[in-house]
Amino acid sequence: MIDVLELKAVLDRDVDQLSGGELQRFAIAVACVQKADVYMFDEPSSYLDVKQRLAAARTIRSLLRPDDYVIVVEHDLSVLDYLSDFICVLYGQPAVYGVVTMPASVREGINIFLDGHIPTENVRFRQESLQFRIAEASDEFAIDRSRSFKYPSMKKTFKEFELNIEGGQFTDSEIIVMMGENGTGKTTFCKMLAGVQKPDDGKAVPKLNISMKPQTINPKFPGTVRELFLKKIRSSFLNPQFQTDVYKPLRIDDFIDQEVLNLSGGELQRVAIVLALGTPADIYLIDEPSAYLDSEQRIIASKVIKRFIMHAKKTAFVVEHDFIMATYLADRVILFEGTPSVKTFARKPQSLLTGCNSFLRSLNVTFRRDQNSFRPRINKLDSQLDQEQKAAGNFFFLEEQT
Repeated sequence: MIDVLELKAVLDRDVDQLSGGELQRFAIAVACVQKADVYMFDEPSSYLDVKQRLAAARTIRSLLRPDDYVIVVEHDLSVLDYLSDFICVLYGQPAVYGVVTMPASVREGINIFLDGHIPTENVRFRQESLQFRIAEASDEFAIDRSRSFKYPSMKKTFKEFELNIEGGQFTDSEIIVMMGENGTGKTTFCKMLAGVQKPDDGKAVPKLNISMKPQTINPKFPGTVRELFLKKIRSSFLNPQFQTDVYKPLRIDDFIDQEVLNLSGGELQRVAIVLALGTPADIYLIDEPSAYLDSEQRIIASKVIKRFIMHAKKTAFVVEHDFIMATYLADRVILFEGTPSVKTFARKPQSLLTGCNSFLRSLNVTFRRDQNSFRPRINKLDSQLDQEQKAAGNFFFLEEQT
């Protein structure tokens, strides 16, 4: 278990010195070594990268014994798919009431959630169905990529960490998703693009207006959400198009007159996304937009970001560990490779198919696409389909094969 969760490096450190991801893996390990009849895990993928999420899922599944039960609350649908034997869907009115469905198979349960309809009870709990057909998502917008920008090869060195960046280019109407393990320099790359941190060799990145949603959100504003928006992004907040594309889908009205200091993590995340997109810029740097959001909010947030970037004809660089959200957002991907927290490399942007195939090959994981919702579905390790896709070199499909 220590090896699977990669905890050897932190065993001799004080608990209060551990990062969020290290604390999460430590908490999972502590829960797993307990002797119990029922094991319960609440959002085990939080703070973890894709590789760590899969390792955590394998560790939790190792607890399965004939007389024991494992119950997991999870918002990353690909991890839920990999982890579960049965799914219960919860629906209702947040903070008012909730209903739990009968257990269903993994595929059926997740598709019930996405469709918003329970066929056995003829109950619809959401008006619209949620789908992930990438081609349709792109065809919805008039894409303008006439403007192109380049950034040079760069290097950034800290005390014990070195990041090397291959030069690349990007265009308007494009979302580039950064994929890699924690500690490989994705946030550092964002800060270098924003000009917050300078390359060691002094090379200049394109001087463009930047709007950044940080990874960590620290609420300090002494007022309501409405007052915050009117102060920071008044023009966008009062713009009908922005209200339609961003504000209303994220359901900010539910807490618009609450004090910012009293918001939950998910509410703060949605406020941070609105603030970032509401700031006029050429490039939007969005660091882990799915953090603290539930499954439905993640899907809505990804659609909001994609719609806004395409309508505004701007560029977004996104750091995201939820694989379904990442692949829906991405036009191209930047892979971060190497040894985390030691020496890493940021490759130049490449196509979604090529980048995801390389990334999943490094994780020894394959994905297919669901025929109904078109969401990426992870294959069970060493299953027949997993072995067939690996043999063919197809670790990821853009669309379900027919």
